[in-house]
Amino acid sequence: MASGQPINWRADVPVRGNVQRKENVRNPETLPSSEIAAETNVRAPGGCQQVVTEPSPGPKTTSPLRPAWVEIDLRKLRRNFELIHQDKPNDVQVLAVVKDEGYGHGALPVARTALECGASFLALSTLEEAIALRDRGLQCRLLLLGDRQENELPFCVEHELTCCVSEPRTVDKLGELAARAGTRVPVHLKINTGMNRYGVLWTEAGALAERICATKSLALEGVLSHFAQSDEADKTFANLQYARFNEALAEMTRRSIAVKLRHLCNSGGFLDLRHAQFDMVRLGILPLGVFPSSVCRRIPGIEPVMSVKARIAAIQSLQPGDSVGYGMRFTATSRRRIAVLPLGYGDGFPRVRNQGCALIHGQRAPLVGGVAMDALTVDITDIPAAQLWDEAVMMGRQAAAEISVHEVAKLRGSVSYDVLTAWRTRLPRIYLT
Repeated sequence: MASGQPINWRADVPVRGNVQRKENVRNPETLPSSEIAAETNVRAPGGCQQVVTEPSPGPKTTSPLRPAWVEIDLRKLRRNFELIHQDKPNDVQVLAVVKDEGYGHGALPVARTALECGASFLALSTLEEAIALRDRGLQCRLLLLGDRQENELPFCVEHELTCCVSEPRTVDKLGELAARAGTRVPVHLKINTGMNRYGVLWTEAGALAERICATKSLALEGVLSHFAQSDEADKTFANLQYARFNEALAEMTRRSIAVKLRHLCNSGGFLDLRHAQFDMVRLGILPLGVFPSSVCRRIPGIEPVMSVKARIAAIQSLQPGDSVGYGMRFTATSRRRIAVLPLGYGDGFPRVRNQGCALIHGQRAPLVGGVAMDALTVDITDIPAAQLWDEAVMMGRQAAAEISVHEVAKLRGSVSYDVLTAWRTRLPRIYLT
């Protein structure tokens, strides 16, 4: 796709039932009434014209979008995938994890970019997520992580979704459904090597693998496990899990069971445990330009794909003794100039008081007072050039300054994954191509 070409990913319109999906929609008048989206051409920083899609449950509208948004740079996403492919061995495949709307970045644009960059599989967490991508025209291999309820299995067969299996009843039921459909369904055997979440114990995996192989309507395509702690400096437990995984594989070999795809590494494992990469690696946060910890290996050139921005909606001049916001959590001790940004905890920003900052004109403007549902306030006294409707960056880069996702995570008392997926859908997504 040429740089600057307008696109409409329709990424955050929910899928229900058999609603038909159309890609690259240009005219809102052609959209089903249940899926109206406002489409607005905007001039992004740098002069690249884009198309913004904002979900709207109500009547058709062409109203302007709010002055707060999430910006997704697909050019950086593509470059990150290129760097990852250069870093890995040629015979190791990439599975792109695009669950939870691609970690908040939009499942469809992340999925398409991953596939264009050579990903062999996509992975999701829920049946609804997988069917949504099928309804949007993706016919690639989709792996459903976790375990499935029995009533989900017919939909998995119908939509050609690859399931992870870890107990006999699922194997038997899935085999029965596949036989009834006259097809052979690939499955991936999930092994519990110590995380104690999903999976059959590594000491019992051989017997379940044999049961799968005895079911003619199933094909044991893959075997996987998941690291509990792959991105920390201490790799003791990660290497124990690696050894247990190898034990299970050796037992399958002893039973004359061959498996095409063995996969254990997540992003942290890919970076720090090269000996555990096997046939395929599952990457979620790394292609998005976020390293999973402060101590894991870096790949030079990897950059964050997501930014969160707003525009100054109001400016207030405070006198000594004036306070700001609910609870009067900030009181001026001198004359201050305060900017109001139309973004708050209702959009996913942490509900903090007198902590954090925004970038305005490449400078840090400290947050003052408490964050409200729809607004927060920052001190721009030391940024005299700041004016109404100037851009402010809440997460991302501006000039030489940066507020990283890890910095926002500290405000939230959480981790980067939580921050990325917490930005609400009422914030429009702008995709830079």
